[in-house]
Amino acid sequence: QVQLVESGGGLVQAGGCLSLSCAASGSIFSINVMGWYRQVPGRLRELVATITSGGSTDYKNSVKGRFTISIDNAKNTVYLQMNDLRPDDTAVYYCNADVSPRRFMPHRPFWGQGTQVTVSS
Repeated sequence: QVQLVESGGGLVQAGGCLSLSCAASGSIFSINVMGWYRQVPGRLRELVATITSGGSTDYKNSVKGRFTISIDNAKNTVYLQMNDLRPDDTAVYYCNADVSPRRFMPHRPFWGQGTQVTVSS
């Protein structure tokens, strides 16, 4: 089994900064992509940012230039630095990783438990 443990998050005023981290552990042979998604009540979970093990990134348009995703492959850990936060960034943020548990086994997605980010105006 694979576990994703998130840390960071909390309450911040608009214009402030927060940093999230997510460490994957357990039965891991390889991870090809890690990312952050967010969800507010009544809405679908949406992609915030993803990063491949090779360092290629993708961002939701509204966070480009404000959020930075990074990865430490040796630690199976992904980070999200969030700057210039806005009230509409308020959501539960979930970590995701596509993991292969053994050689020749396909990758499949795993999710963290979520961490609340609240931005006050």
